[in-house]
Amino acid sequence: MKRHVAIVGSGIGGLTTALLLSKQGVQVTIFEKSNRVGGRIAFEYEGEERIDQGPTIVLLPEMLHGIMEEAGVARNKIPLIECDPLYRVHYPDGKVLTKHRKPEVQAEEVERVFPGQGANFSRFMREMRPLFARGQASFLERDFPKWKHFFTPDNLALMLNLRAYRNLSSAAGLYFTNDQLREAYSLQSLYIGGIPEKAPGLYTMLPYAEHAFGIWMIKGGYGRLPEILAQELADRGIKIQLNRTVEKLEIQHGVCLGVQVDGEKHHFDAVLYNGDFPNISALMDKGITKPRRKPYQPSSGCVLIYAGTNRRWDDMLTHQFFLPPSLNDSLRQAFSNRQLPEDPAFYVFNPVAVDPDAAAEGHSVLYFLIPVTDEVGIDWEKDTPRLVEHVLNAAERRGFTDLRSSIKWTKVRTPVDALRSGLYGGGSFGIAPVIGQSGVYRPQPKPFPHIRGLYAAGASVHPGGGVPIVMQGARMAAHQMLKELGI
Repeated sequence: MKRHVAIVGSGIGGLTTALLLSKQGVQVTIFEKSNRVGGRIAFEYEGEERIDQGPTIVLLPEMLHGIMEEAGVARNKIPLIECDPLYRVHYPDGKVLTKHRKPEVQAEEVERVFPGQGANFSRFMREMRPLFARGQASFLERDFPKWKHFFTPDNLALMLNLRAYRNLSSAAGLYFTNDQLREAYSLQSLYIGGIPEKAPGLYTMLPYAEHAFGIWMIKGGYGRLPEILAQELADRGIKIQLNRTVEKLEIQHGVCLGVQVDGEKHHFDAVLYNGDFPNISALMDKGITKPRRKPYQPSSGCVLIYAGTNRRWDDMLTHQFFLPPSLNDSLRQAFSNRQLPEDPAFYVFNPVAVDPDAAAEGHSVLYFLIPVTDEVGIDWEKDTPRLVEHVLNAAERRGFTDLRSSIKWTKVRTPVDALRSGLYGGGSFGIAPVIGQSGVYRPQPKPFPHIRGLYAAGASVHPGGGVPIVMQGARMAAHQMLKELGI
């Protein structure tokens, strides 16, 4: 008898799971509450112009392609463009550090900008190489249904070597004694909604991965990815039901029997929840699971500025980071004091630098990201305009010459908008990647061992955020589901 699985949500985790299951002959129905697929991955439109609304950086391209090939999606269907140089880091004193893919080239660049530090970078890459391979196998490619599966002697030794007991800023400081260089090798926690002083040191795997595997973007924008995957599902006859809100998970006697949608019950052999995991409790009767001792901590939020301009900047890369005098001080103001920083760090995405077709000839679309706290405690309507003005002025002053006069349109999104769209706490990346919400402490692909037939995927589920990592979590969920279904 053919098995039939429901997927709640069509984010990248849900789409990946659907592809992996359908490849094995499982019938799949996806319920999506909005009018489009993709979750966090989407385009922001202004007339005929568009720019990625969410993620822009592809890390670990082999992981992405490998999972898609397992799901039956050929590499040429997801065309990637390599960004090399990777990006630039702009400091307020005028220094500019360019990140390069090749370690030997990067060592020379580090030595040029920060004399005496080139050898430290080479040591970082040399020592991280075997640690990354072990970390990927031990933490990214397996789940932890029980504590004993996580706290093994090998894992404890690996966490010690990766300085999991330190924060990322401190761990990077063991290699880079210059504060500005340390910031360049710890800011990567912002990719997954963490801050360098709170994310555990094992995330040194991120800056290593940039040089080891490169930074890429999808031709046409990351927003193309859910479109490509949805088309593949349509070609297989997989139904994606848009504007359909799942109101309840039907769970009886320790078994998930299906879902309730628009007041009607639907029976399925298994269900995968693809959304910000803390929100799953609203779909379950009280008493089915033990409540957490304290609520999940949301990830960082973002103020996002999207803009269309009538000019291009040939000297600017696809990705660049603009740092304040002290990155940690600025982030403390945002996250500890819950204030919008007076002098924020910000990131600028300029896709026409490697994908000229991203905007009309001679024009650009830009995306500015300012890391801020989650939704609580800020008067976003009152305070955001000042922050936007500061960032646009700073971007013009520090590299994007005549930016203000070239802008045709802008749009702004804040954590309030993220909260309205269903992102937990208004954070942009699920739950925060802090030590108490990582590894065995993070919701697992089978989140409730005592409930048969219920699984989860998404940025809040192990192994964590970042599109290829979310896809890896979906892969683990699909494998467990297939095993439980006897396929």
